[in-house]
Amino acid sequence: MALLLYRLGKFSYGHRWLVVALWLAVLLAVGGAAAAFRGTLSNNFQIPGTETQQMADKLQKELPASSGGSAGVVFQANDAQFSQAGKEAVSAALTKLETLPDVRGTVDPFATQAQLDKAAGDLADGEAKAAAGREQLEKAAAELAAGKEQLAVAEAQMTAAGLPAPVIEAQLGQQKAALAAGQEKLDAGTRELEAGDAKLALAKRQLEASTGMRFVSEDGKAAIAQVQFKTSINGLDPEVRQEVQDIVHQVSSAGVTALPSKEISEDVSEIFGVAEIIGIAVAALVLIIMLGTLVAAGLPLLMAIIGVAVGVGATMALSSVVDMSSISPMLALMLGLAVGIDYSLFIVNRHRGQLLAGMDAEESVARATGTSGNAVLFAGLTVIIALAALVVPGLPFLGVMGVSAAATVAVAVLVALTLTPAILSLVGRKLISKRGWAKAEKHNADPNSGVEDRAKDEHRSSHGWGGLVTRHPVLAMLAGVLALGIVALPAAQLRLALPDGGSEPVDSQAFQAYDATKRSFGEGMTGPIIVVGDFPDGLSEADATAKQLDVADILRKTENVTAAIPVALSEDRGTAVFQVIPKEGPASASTVDVVSDIRAERSEIEDATGVSIGLTGQTAGNIDVSTKLGDALPSYLAIVVGLSLILLLLVFRSIVVPLLATGGFLLSLAAAFGAVVAVYQWGWLGPVFGVDNPGAVLSFLPIILIGVLFGLAMDYQVFIASGMRESFMHGESAKHAVRSGFSHASAVVTAAAIIMVSVFAGFIFSHLNMVRPLGFAMAFGVLVDAFVVRMTIVPAVMYLLGDKAWWLPRWLERILPDVDVEGAKLGKQGTTATHAPAAEPATVSAG
Repeated sequence: MALLLYRLGKFSYGHRWLVVALWLAVLLAVGGAAAAFRGTLSNNFQIPGTETQQMADKLQKELPASSGGSAGVVFQANDAQFSQAGKEAVSAALTKLETLPDVRGTVDPFATQAQLDKAAGDLADGEAKAAAGREQLEKAAAELAAGKEQLAVAEAQMTAAGLPAPVIEAQLGQQKAALAAGQEKLDAGTRELEAGDAKLALAKRQLEASTGMRFVSEDGKAAIAQVQFKTSINGLDPEVRQEVQDIVHQVSSAGVTALPSKEISEDVSEIFGVAEIIGIAVAALVLIIMLGTLVAAGLPLLMAIIGVAVGVGATMALSSVVDMSSISPMLALMLGLAVGIDYSLFIVNRHRGQLLAGMDAEESVARATGTSGNAVLFAGLTVIIALAALVVPGLPFLGVMGVSAAATVAVAVLVALTLTPAILSLVGRKLISKRGWAKAEKHNADPNSGVEDRAKDEHRSSHGWGGLVTRHPVLAMLAGVLALGIVALPAAQLRLALPDGGSEPVDSQAFQAYDATKRSFGEGMTGPIIVVGDFPDGLSEADATAKQLDVADILRKTENVTAAIPVALSEDRGTAVFQVIPKEGPASASTVDVVSDIRAERSEIEDATGVSIGLTGQTAGNIDVSTKLGDALPSYLAIVVGLSLILLLLVFRSIVVPLLATGGFLLSLAAAFGAVVAVYQWGWLGPVFGVDNPGAVLSFLPIILIGVLFGLAMDYQVFIASGMRESFMHGESAKHAVRSGFSHASAVVTAAAIIMVSVFAGFIFSHLNMVRPLGFAMAFGVLVDAFVVRMTIVPAVMYLLGDKAWWLPRWLERILPDVDVEGAKLGKQGTTATHAPAAEPATVSAG
């Protein structure tokens, strides 16, 4: 592989304009495709085949009026209560919303609350009238009974007096007829009262079903409206969202503030913000300090930008045909920038050191591509494999994320291996400053320079961080493991959920709407659970209504449920929709329990009512996604660890190094999880990281972090350990090779890690709230993996093991292909014109 990459580097150097032209053509083609075919990004995390999706499809088919997404708008009176003008402005805005092509309908809070209040009043009036009617009936029944008793006494007296029956009948017949008419009237009144009682009982059950649910707050200062869309919330174009916001904000002229919920105000159309630019600026500063010239520092940045433009551009071009969440291009952007800078940096730094050592420019570029480029290829391959494996759990949105990010990393590798050598040939001697050239030429002209270099290398390898770690390997190893173990402790409390309005920044409309809803109507109103009932065939309207209430009664008894309301019934009375309001928000642990409890009540509901139920809606769907992602973690982790062991076995031809690398990765991963829980779930250092409302961790963060951190951890393992193996293969003792290999690679790995942390850290303050914990997790994970695991624990353990670190059974050595990651075959083939340093050269400040 080293020879192949050597030839590729030489070809790119000699055919620089052809390579540049080809990449420019690719860039223009991808840019044009992205501009022409870019689709709408969403945060659709639904999973085909789940119950929530099946119920949504059922509603679309059988009850389309209740299908589609819904979102809330909270209206707040600027004064103590809504004025009449304010109420009319709200109603007018909702009426105007209904004229939009994407809006199916709206629920006017004032009209709906008036109906609920009127229903309560009507029920009270009806009960009063029923009580009065019952009293009248009881009085009439008493009078009728008395009349019957008098008639019976009179008839008995006449019979005792010996009067014949016709005479008795003639005298009492009129009274009997009157009593019979009275009885008939009493029976009719009783039947009417019973019918009225049945209606009152039904009205009372309907009113009880809505108990705990309001659309206008009790203090009259807030009202919540519902907007029903024809498509899913995630399918709305940004223009539609903005149009809805513009219309509802028109109420401000009437002294009312409109606060659209997160579903409406969320804008995922932009993927780059100010914070990300700051992260790149920090990376640029590190490059300038390390490489000494703007040309040298700008080259890795340019390569990364080109790679990201191609990778993310292709992703955006496919967004019109693939349902793509906003996190997909963001993940590709984060990784593309980070690895794009690092991969080009490794090659540029190797080439720069070889030039300073006196090597011919063309040979240096080819050799840098064959050695550092070889490590870049295998490092990139680990990232690509880990990301592409995100398709394994079978979650479509996760698969799209993984494939798009993997493709962008693949582009970054190709750019590093082809375009970087071509640009280096164009840059020529400008890569190094005049001062740097003068210093290097003077150094190379000294006949004793080789001896001095070796002495400096020896001093550097036995001192500094590497020397300190290897002088106290047991202490360094234990301190590193203990520190990461302590940081990892909070990970045991990890709780997953998709974000709601409560996790948004406090100054955002989404948070303000969430907070206003929570204060005025209860937190559960921010995330109702939709229950779909499948009714038996042939029900009458009365029977269907009764079954609706029967089901609602059972649902309302579920723990942590505030209200359960029948909201819709299909024309054939076969499908009903219920809205269940939990006590807490959609991302809370109690709401997860409510969803689980309702599903556990299926058999009870079906046995009692004959109705089978299923759950749908955003809240239940998000919980299902979080559960599915949590369940997929162990299997995905096993796949990643397995691939890690196999790939590193090929690269390092050692049993111990892959096990050490994988164990270190698991330590870094646990520490990253622990830090995320502490900051984003518990709120530690919340003000520092902009965490105003700590809560559950983003549900797909763990599985993405596993893939990304695995790939990046293996990057640093390859660069650190390949330097050690290279020194070992060139005849150094195993323990000395640890020191010298670490010394040669540490500077560039340190710079690369700082660059990657800087890029990821820029996303901690992203304008997209969902991206923030992901940026923090990646930045922290890379930080501890590079500096604690790869640069402390790994050299300490390798030093302790000595020769045993490179042990490999002979039978396995015979069957494993030699991938020559350290480029040892280049020297054997005589491809080098000038002997180059064996490993990564020390960084020379050529300022």
